[in-house]
Amino acid sequence: MTTMESLIGLVNRIQRACTVLGDYGGDSALPTLWEALPSVAVVGGQSSGKSSVLESIVGRDFLPRGSGIVTRRPLVLQLHKTEEGLQEYAEFLHLPKRRFTDFSIVRKEIQDETDRMTGRTKQISPVPIHLSIYSANVVNLTLIDLPGLTKVAVEGQPESIVQDIENMVRSYIEKPNCIILAISPANQDIATSDAMKLSREVDPTGIACAHCFQLQLNMASLVYTAAITSLFAFLSVSFLGERTFGVLTKLDLMDKGTNALDVLEGRSYRLLHPWVGIVNRSQADINKNVDMIAARRREREFFATSPDYGHLSSKMGSEYLAKLLSKHLEAVIRARIPSITSLINKSIDELEGELDHLGRPIAIDAGAQLYTILELCRAFDRIFKEHLEGGRPGGDRIYGVFDNQLPSALRKLPFDRHLSLQNVRKVISEADGYQPHLIAPEQGYRRLIDSSLNYFRGPAEASVDAVHFVLKELVRRSIGETKELRRFPTLQAELAAASNEALERFREESKKTTLRLVEMESSYLTVDFFRKLPQEVEKGGNPSASAADRYGEGHFRRIGSNVSQYVAMVSETLKNSIPKAVVHCQVREAKRSLLDHFYTQVGKKEGKQLSQLLDEDPALMERRQQCAKRLELYKSARDEIDSVSWSR
Repeated sequence: MTTMESLIGLVNRIQRACTVLGDYGGDSALPTLWEALPSVAVVGGQSSGKSSVLESIVGRDFLPRGSGIVTRRPLVLQLHKTEEGLQEYAEFLHLPKRRFTDFSIVRKEIQDETDRMTGRTKQISPVPIHLSIYSANVVNLTLIDLPGLTKVAVEGQPESIVQDIENMVRSYIEKPNCIILAISPANQDIATSDAMKLSREVDPTGIACAHCFQLQLNMASLVYTAAITSLFAFLSVSFLGERTFGVLTKLDLMDKGTNALDVLEGRSYRLLHPWVGIVNRSQADINKNVDMIAARRREREFFATSPDYGHLSSKMGSEYLAKLLSKHLEAVIRARIPSITSLINKSIDELEGELDHLGRPIAIDAGAQLYTILELCRAFDRIFKEHLEGGRPGGDRIYGVFDNQLPSALRKLPFDRHLSLQNVRKVISEADGYQPHLIAPEQGYRRLIDSSLNYFRGPAEASVDAVHFVLKELVRRSIGETKELRRFPTLQAELAAASNEALERFREESKKTTLRLVEMESSYLTVDFFRKLPQEVEKGGNPSASAADRYGEGHFRRIGSNVSQYVAMVSETLKNSIPKAVVHCQVREAKRSLLDHFYTQVGKKEGKQLSQLLDEDPALMERRQQCAKRLELYKSARDEIDSVSWSR
């Protein structure tokens, strides 16, 4: 069975974890647990008696006092009831190993910690201060003291301070899990109360103005039945609110002959929860350091002996208010625990998924860093090979080079012009020199063939370059598709540079090999092809006629045709051998040893150089750190909830 102490203590522990790990609501891009936790926010204008109410509940004088805005950071005040006879003490979350038994030092530490965050200016900060007080004179309760609402900026404050404070207060009290403790002074018109005005805006169904209802009853046009209908409508609306508690302070300072019964009994402003009247210490009491326990006794005597409030005395005073809030907070926590648990589990799943996407933090050890780099390189290399082997698109473009670009380039070679009648005659004549050939112009043939085969260098080099650019593009795509690498722009750049450097070496080797194939065709002609040429003459049956035509146009046309046939035969050979050379020298080597040189260089690097390779985008590092801290918070909260024994 859960107890009030365990429930409120549970939320206290989760709130402390929230602050330590940077979750205190606001405009956070991360899931926030702080805003899901039930809390009691204390709201009031300056000089409304807000600080005195808190000190009365605690039974200690511990809050900073002064003119202007004294509370400039939210104060999360966690009260823990202890056994009688134990010494009272206080602890701050930011000073976890120090206990304060002198509450005047607690006051000074609140002021100093505020100044540490805001400086000695009058600025405000949303980062809360956590203060835990352990005493036999308190009930288990958590209150959040917010800066007092103000209407004008004082010297040293920006003009926006009025709106800044309202926005901060609103950010706390507009969340549905917040219980609003609205403090209003009794010696001012309740209609002008800053606290009630803001509470009415964020919790509109919790407050109904009785003046409005009275106005409806007094309207002459309303018949009796309509008035009854309005009455029921009023009652139903006024009891819908769940979050606002009204506190009326300074009842002892009202003008003689007046009282606040219309407010306290719900006739002026009707709340779902009853109004509670408080009598604080006077300024003279504060100046005289009147004991808070004595002040509580005086408060009880005031209500018990008051002719106006005596019938309400059992439901008035700071002690009653503390018990009322504690009981209500416990009920709200119990009701909200299932939804908080659901939120925690959902957020843990989301944060773990995001951390998986962002990647885990990198180890500091040089050996672990080297292992990480090699694993990242292998992941890239695996994707690169998948592109080449068909597991991913892109490798088919290499086949396109061999099947389309190379044949097309070979067909477009200018052999028609080079083997034209005019050029053949010119080459043959130049090869003959001063003495014309006798039977077949062998030197002329060789010159024509050699110059024709030289044209194959262009398509061979173009094929090498085309495959090179495909491989470079696949490297670029593979780096982009390696999710693990996205965190490390420096390593990406180094991998790209190392891969491209290796591809350049493969290209140079491939060019040498393919050009060597062309040169081999020029170096040694296929003899069997040319041995057919004399046989062709003999089959003609008229050698003398052939000799007569040896220098005629038909003779040169036959030479051109023979060379063209030979070149076509070589073209078919190169169309098959060039792809083999390119694949062997570039594609095969890229698959086998793309990063071999890089691995050698990485193995020689020192720890600092390895760390530089694993430098990440600062924004990504910060996001991972935030997610990790928030995940730690949610897991801690889940463990806290699991540690409580729930009633069935």
